[in-house]
Amino acid sequence: MEKMKMESVDLISKNVEKIAELFPECVTESADNDGNLRLLVNFDKLRQVLSGDVVEEPERYDFTWVGKRAALAEAHTPIRKTLRPCPEESRDWDATQNLYIEGDNLDVLKLLQESYLGKVKMIYIDPPYNTGSDSFVYPDNYRADDDEYEAQGKMRDECGNKKFRENNETNPRFHSDWCSMIYSRLILARNLLTPDGVIFISIDDNEVSNMKQICSEVFGDRNELGTLIWNKQHSQQQGIFKRYHESVLVYAKESSNIHNISCGTGIIEAGALKKISRSNPEREFTFPAGTRFDAPDGTKFVGTFGDAERVTVVRGAMEAFQGKLLHEVTLSAGWTQKNQMSAFFRGDEVFDSKGQRVKEFFFNSTGKIKCTKERSSITPPSLLPLYGMVSEQSEKLKQLLGVSVFSSPKPVNMIRDFVLWFTKDDDIVLDFFSGSATTAHSVMQLNAEDGGNRHFIMVQLPEKCDTESESTNAGYSNICEIGKERIRRAGDKIKAENALTTKDLDIGFRVLKVDSTNMNDVYYGASEVSQDLIKSTESNVKDDRTDLDLLFGCLLDWGLPLSCPYKSEEIDGVTIHDYNDGDLIACFAENVPKKVFEKVVETIAKRKPIRAVFRDSCFADDAVKINVTELFKRYSPDARIKTI
Repeated sequence: MEKMKMESVDLISKNVEKIAELFPECVTESADNDGNLRLLVNFDKLRQVLSGDVVEEPERYDFTWVGKRAALAEAHTPIRKTLRPCPEESRDWDATQNLYIEGDNLDVLKLLQESYLGKVKMIYIDPPYNTGSDSFVYPDNYRADDDEYEAQGKMRDECGNKKFRENNETNPRFHSDWCSMIYSRLILARNLLTPDGVIFISIDDNEVSNMKQICSEVFGDRNELGTLIWNKQHSQQQGIFKRYHESVLVYAKESSNIHNISCGTGIIEAGALKKISRSNPEREFTFPAGTRFDAPDGTKFVGTFGDAERVTVVRGAMEAFQGKLLHEVTLSAGWTQKNQMSAFFRGDEVFDSKGQRVKEFFFNSTGKIKCTKERSSITPPSLLPLYGMVSEQSEKLKQLLGVSVFSSPKPVNMIRDFVLWFTKDDDIVLDFFSGSATTAHSVMQLNAEDGGNRHFIMVQLPEKCDTESESTNAGYSNICEIGKERIRRAGDKIKAENALTTKDLDIGFRVLKVDSTNMNDVYYGASEVSQDLIKSTESNVKDDRTDLDLLFGCLLDWGLPLSCPYKSEEIDGVTIHDYNDGDLIACFAENVPKKVFEKVVETIAKRKPIRAVFRDSCFADDAVKINVTELFKRYSPDARIKTI
């Protein structure tokens, strides 16, 4: 049986495998320090294959900084961490499809590489602006030598987690550290986007130029969709100018997959039809049988169309109109108009040249025929509409939470518009600099308005609140506590204001927290265990880990989404867990009697799960392991089986 890795995906190995598929002659095998064979790329040969000649370019256009190579390496280096579920801090744990993840977002992005690869439709982030007082986590050298090890250790807490440090302007690597921090995260974020996915990045003038160059490298110049300008209606001194704006950069995973920007179901009244012209010559249109005219009650019809302000043309039961059957009434129409009306009365959907759906045709009081259109797409200006002053956003958040917690939260309606433009029902929206969770608030608000079922994934490092702040005095120990409470209160408020239409609105979230791997270190390095550590090999699972911890660790390893329903049940006193009705069935029991365990396995196999996982200590001996394999071959031959 195959062992589960219990670590994030090794992106370097995956990339080498892709090169091996395309250019097998450029890949060779080499033994690592432990004698294990691994694939390596012969870059000299690869360059020769791609160019015909090995050409060194002494000068070329490039955007670089101190630490860029280390940041690139860090983005692709796997970690031995996991996400531990916290039902007690969640809301509607069993029913919700939303996630709130606490931890370093670089770790989280690595852990999500399998489960959400190519599944996120939209990302919005509001990263540190590098104003000289921002705190963010970034070790200077990922591959420290022995002399640097002690210095690097000072950047970690007692649990080995990276500490905060302030990136002030006296740091000689002021811009470099910031570039490295954002670069590695964007590389991983791009992997999560769907083929037609987009990312919005809020940034101000301090790093907007560097951010654009990094985005152009990660996403490609051709995938830049635009730079939006948000007028904050609040000025900041910037040299000799007052700065009222911030920028929002917009990039696509692949711009050729982006065709239009949705605006929901906005109705355009009295849309004008294309005028009759040389290119749109006059034609006759006769209303088909089954057409009738609707006008307000009491309207007296005069002439052909009557004196009502509006007479709607309806597809329905055939009626007489002024002594004539309706299909005998003829209208002068342009060529385009005639085709549109013919399609409309056939029951087809009709769209104009801008992609707007024709909802109905009507006659106005002068007898001219017009139509009502349902706008399905728009071309918004790069200058965003006014969403209210920053102070207004702060006051709204203060009213919601009862305490002043953030000085400049982003407008809910602004992010709501971003989500509206590029997402639809069941799409996933990710924010890995969640802050006060404005993005989650915006997603719930839009779902309440248009009946959508979009899901959010919020990621935030549990940065401690200032000890002298109102947040601390109000009982919030860190930013994550503020974000989770904001989602709770915003969800309640949205449902209270829209009670009739939000009965099924998902305002819950599952809380997951980054932690060290569920497995003891010996699980990965048995050859390094000394004699005095033999006792620690009795179990390869850490003592403080529950079945739920192990289940979610398996989900990450197998690349399953973290928001699906699951159930637990007992078979002869042995607990099994069924995730998403057979996507994965797991048994983490220890020291199960042989006959009982074989019955449990047979029950699981007969349910024909796609995947099954067992704890090593489930098996009394190798013979039981063989029997398990045979039972699955008999009842569920297509199931994949792994152990931890």
